[in-house]
Amino acid sequence: MAERVTRANGAAHASKDQLLGYYRDMLLIRRFEERAGQLYGMGLIGGFCHLYIGQEAVVVGMQAALRAGDQVITAYRDHGHMLACGMDPNEIMAELTGRSGGCSKGKGGSMHMFSIEKAFYGGHGIVGAQVSLGTGLAFANRYRGDGKVCVTYFGDGAANQGQVYESFNMASLWKLPVVYIVENNQYAMGTSIQRSSSETHLYKRGVSFNIPGEEVDGMDVLAVREAGLRAAERARTGKGPVLLEMKTYRYRGHSMSDPAKYRTKEEVEEMKTRHDPIEHVKKLLIDAGHATEESLKDIDREVRAMVTASAEFAQASPEPDPRELLTDVYL
Repeated sequence: MAERVTRANGAAHASKDQLLGYYRDMLLIRRFEERAGQLYGMGLIGGFCHLYIGQEAVVVGMQAALRAGDQVITAYRDHGHMLACGMDPNEIMAELTGRSGGCSKGKGGSMHMFSIEKAFYGGHGIVGAQVSLGTGLAFANRYRGDGKVCVTYFGDGAANQGQVYESFNMASLWKLPVVYIVENNQYAMGTSIQRSSSETHLYKRGVSFNIPGEEVDGMDVLAVREAGLRAAERARTGKGPVLLEMKTYRYRGHSMSDPAKYRTKEEVEEMKTRHDPIEHVKKLLIDAGHATEESLKDIDREVRAMVTASAEFAQASPEPDPRELLTDVYL
């Protein structure tokens, strides 16, 4: 029921256009997050801010495996998921800065954004809460028979929450069309997985619920896409949920306030040097003759311009009208 997967096997293939698309999408997430970090440092983003730098291949690979209308729900490290779902960078950055031009009218901030249009159901600040909600979305899909799959992301820290296993039980019992993604970036806040989990192979966590699991190299966008295609097909055809453990790594601290002193600089540098997801695709493109260093620099310049424009849009957008304070809120 549970198996291990390392990198994409030889059968994994991507065209020139696909690889360029993955490269651009991952680069957009990274440059956006870098700018978000800068704005946070300038005091333009308040509250919490959790950056996705290093984990880009997970969400880009999974989006490549989905169909239009499939839903995504995740935790609070969510900016990358929004961008991968096709949400407007301007609206995301405006939301980060609490402006009225944001996708949640400036009231959601970093951790609580939504876009029904793009089938993105949040950003959730309560650890593990989105797993139950994603299972509910999958139940609605099964009830309606609409053929949609809900991809439900959570972290290695949330993997120890009780509601996760209540959701696993229901999803397996009713064969709900849900793909659970554990983004195992090795550290739940400041605690390594070895210190917090008796079973560190998280892809095995669904075995007692008859949920098959795979361990996937989450730094390899093609490995993620291939595992995602298999999982989505199983869920979509009525065979029930799948649990994918994406072995990934965040380069920054848990949040902007975390100096990440619980790990060595050498460990981080090793991941950046040998396992960076963007550099991996860059090498594939150059080795195959699909791109040159200069052509990829052109893409980087385009992406940086887009991110700069989003920051300018956010800062130019007005503060929310005080009359909006209680709209869209359940009382």
